[in-house]
Amino acid sequence: MDSLISVRSDIAAALAANAPVVALESTVIAHGLPHPYNLDTALQMEAAVRAAGALPATIAVLDGQLVVGLSEAQIAFIAETADVAKASSSDLAAILASRRTGATTVAATVYIAARAGINIIATGGIGGAHRGSENTFDVSTDLTELARTPVAVVCSGAKVILDLPKTVEILETMGVPVVGYSTNEFPAFYSRESGLALQHRVDTPDEAAHLMCVHWDLGRLAQGATSAGLLIVNPPPAEKALPRDQVEALISSAVADAEASGIRGKSVTPFLLKRLTHYSSGKTLQTNIALLIANADLAARIAVSYSDRMQNEGAL
Repeated sequence: MDSLISVRSDIAAALAANAPVVALESTVIAHGLPHPYNLDTALQMEAAVRAAGALPATIAVLDGQLVVGLSEAQIAFIAETADVAKASSSDLAAILASRRTGATTVAATVYIAARAGINIIATGGIGGAHRGSENTFDVSTDLTELARTPVAVVCSGAKVILDLPKTVEILETMGVPVVGYSTNEFPAFYSRESGLALQHRVDTPDEAAHLMCVHWDLGRLAQGATSAGLLIVNPPPAEKALPRDQVEALISSAVADAEASGIRGKSVTPFLLKRLTHYSSGKTLQTNIALLIANADLAARIAVSYSDRMQNEGAL
């Protein structure tokens, strides 16, 4: 038994039966979206996972435990509480020891999901190399956690406020496959295009599930190796996507505001996202919500195919 982790009973039963489960991060609830959009979106993501045939497992840190499978009341608590800590994987020990409430980033969610036995998560965009990171060395733990933890992350690329070329290059260096879902181009979060070509592509959930099986089989065959995660990038829905040049203009204004206000560290991303919502008159917020729900749906469909492979073919 793992005393540090609490897995909701229906999720534990599903995992024991190799049934499909999708992990969902909670930083987007506490820090990524304003209230009440954060609560509504979290519940819509869970509903999308269920509608696609999988079980959602929203993850957070509560009362000294890593909680896998928040209740609706717990999700509402995360959405409505002002002092929720932003918990990356490097913060987990301190937050657990102090019994603080923590909303998990992609890195922490990947770590906890793997510890619980969940192999796929859905999010909006991962963290990565910040603009100017060649001087600040500000690179998200999301990338290092993906490099050492065998979990698939379905997202719409990296958050567009980041340096996307550096982020993609670091992922390649760390051995994390980046695979486009029905696209040959790395999505730029709010935009479907970034100008960054992808080497690999899948077009169905079953192709993605098969790739996951082969990737992790290769890791097991390499003696002493640790399997990396992989990134499945899904462009935002076409009807909600924004033109890349329009988003870049908004980012320039938001970054200037952050520098003028002296915003640093973990506060940068939520600050910039709020400024983008302001400068776009809410359009970036609507795109963010749409891609979050679309990624939850896709992750669930992949999880169903992956589960079928494990149950019917003994792939893993």
